[in-house]
Amino acid sequence: MRPSVRPAVRVTREPGGSPGAEIIRHLVLAGMGKLLGPEAEALLFAAARDDHVNTVIKPALGQGIWVLCDRFSDSTRVYQGRLGQVAPELLNAMERVTIGDLKPDLTFILDVPVEVGMQRAAARRGAGMPDRFEAEDVKFHQELREAYRQIAADEPQRCVLIDANADAGTVAASIWAALRSRFFAAGASSAASSA
Repeated sequence: MRPSVRPAVRVTREPGGSPGAEIIRHLVLAGMGKLLGPEAEALLFAAARDDHVNTVIKPALGQGIWVLCDRFSDSTRVYQGRLGQVAPELLNAMERVTIGDLKPDLTFILDVPVEVGMQRAAARRGAGMPDRFEAEDVKFHQELREAYRQIAADEPQRCVLIDANADAGTVAASIWAALRSRFFAAGASSAASSA
């Protein structure tokens, strides 16, 4: 049987998503982490994630609410790990402290050519200044894209690579199709098998 009501969903983001994490977000995007170096920047993200997980994500999950988070631990592994060359051991230790066994059930990696992504970021910010990451060069963004695509290739059971170079309707349809096949089809079959 299919549930007759849609599940409640909490939409959040990283860095940020909670009052303490939003303060750290401001520091990081203003460039404070870059001044301190990649390890310190990773620690700032870990502190923000810890606050976010404990004040927003875990309470929502505890109430049976689905959580949709714009970015999570993969971003730290890509930005500070692969590009900042922070040791995997340090990142693993921070994850043990901040998220423990809490892992996303499904991760969408929205993939666009670097030039398209940079144009979209510029259009989104308008006359505003680029943030710490948007200000990086094309090579940096190409390495980011490759790192995210590698995560999708390495973890196909969790990650779905979405061609985000299409129009918004097509991208949304791709996301919904993946969501349905991963959760609702699985939920229907497990409900049938437990009946």
